[in-house]
Amino acid sequence: MHSDRQIEHWIEVCDIGDIVPNTGVCALINGEQVAVFRVIDGAHNETRIFAIGNYDPNADASVLSRGLVGSIGERIVVASPIYKQHFDLQTGECIEAPEHSVSAYPARVEHGKVWVGA
Repeated sequence: MHSDRQIEHWIEVCDIGDIVPNTGVCALINGEQVAVFRVIDGAHNETRIFAIGNYDPNADASVLSRGLVGSIGERIVVASPIYKQHFDLQTGECIEAPEHSVSAYPARVEHGKVWVGA
């Protein structure tokens, strides 16, 4: 789940245009697979970037970047493509099985580039 780790530096992942809106990509950051999502907030017509661990412990597979982005109430989530558990994109919490939550990473867009804190 969300980690209180100190951000030592930011890693450039890709151009914002490389991520199709409301989907994710996988990036290798410090040896870890990280799922990075570009979500369009329809109410405010703004782009938001999220980053969580790509490994789905429910399915024992690195697949979260390929999941379906949606919402449950006010929470923006990704549904794992295998067993469909929902992961909160802000915190990494697995809604159906909190004991299987994943790490969340700070992410931002700057000058058209997507950056993830490491």
